[in-house]
Amino acid sequence: MTPQPFSDASCDPPVRGVLHRPVAPFSDGIVLAHGAGSNHNSPILIAVADALARSGIAALRCDLPFRQTRPHGPPGPGDAARDRVGLKNAVAAMKNIATGRIFLGGHSYGGRQATMLCAELAKEDAQLASGLLLFSYPLHPPRKPEQLRTQHFPRLQTKALFVHGTRDPFGSIGEMEAALQLIPAPTRLLAIEGAGHELLPKAKAAAEAMMRKVEAAVQTFLLSC
Repeated sequence: MTPQPFSDASCDPPVRGVLHRPVAPFSDGIVLAHGAGSNHNSPILIAVADALARSGIAALRCDLPFRQTRPHGPPGPGDAARDRVGLKNAVAAMKNIATGRIFLGGHSYGGRQATMLCAELAKEDAQLASGLLLFSYPLHPPRKPEQLRTQHFPRLQTKALFVHGTRDPFGSIGEMEAALQLIPAPTRLLAIEGAGHELLPKAKAAAEAMMRKVEAAVQTFLLSC
C-alpha cells in the first residue's frame, strides 16, 4: 500500500493529489480535502488516509483548486465556489476508481466546503456522497463565536461524523453539539480530549492512540451509511 500521485486534467478545475489504494480488493472510496493553510500533505489527512486504506477504503487526499493556483497562503474571498467544484470533480474521479460507496470530507476549511457542496446539491444530487468525515470543522473564527458558519446546516441531508478537539478555538464541544442540532441528517460527534485545531498530536505514541480511537469511530460510522 504505497500512496501514488494522482491527477486528472480532463476537468476544470483539475484534480490533483495522492491516492492510497488498499492492498486487498476494494469497492469504497473517499475524497479528503485540506485546511486553509495546508495542502494534501497535511499530517491529519495522511494519517486518516493511511488508516482508511488499511481498512479497505481507497482514499484520495487532494489539493483544492486555490492551492493548485498558489502554493502558500489562505483561500481568497472568491475561491470557495471554485473549490467546491474541485471537490465535485474529485468525487467524480474517485467514482472511476471505486465502484461502491463514495465518502467526502476533510480538515477544517476542506471539510466545511464538503458540507457546503453536499448542502448545495441536496436536491439535484443527493447521492454525491454516502457520508461525510469532518475533522476540526471551523464552526466560527477564534474568539468570534457570533460568526457561526452554519447557515447551510439545515439543508445538509448527508450523514456526517465530526471529529473535534476539546481545545479547538474554532468551536467548543458544547457549541458543536448545539450546531449539529441544525442538521436534519444523522450526525455523530467524536470529541478528542486535549486536542486543538490540528487534532493530531506531535508525539508518535499519542498520535497513534488518537488514530485508533478515530478508526474505531469511523468504522462504526461507515457501517451505518
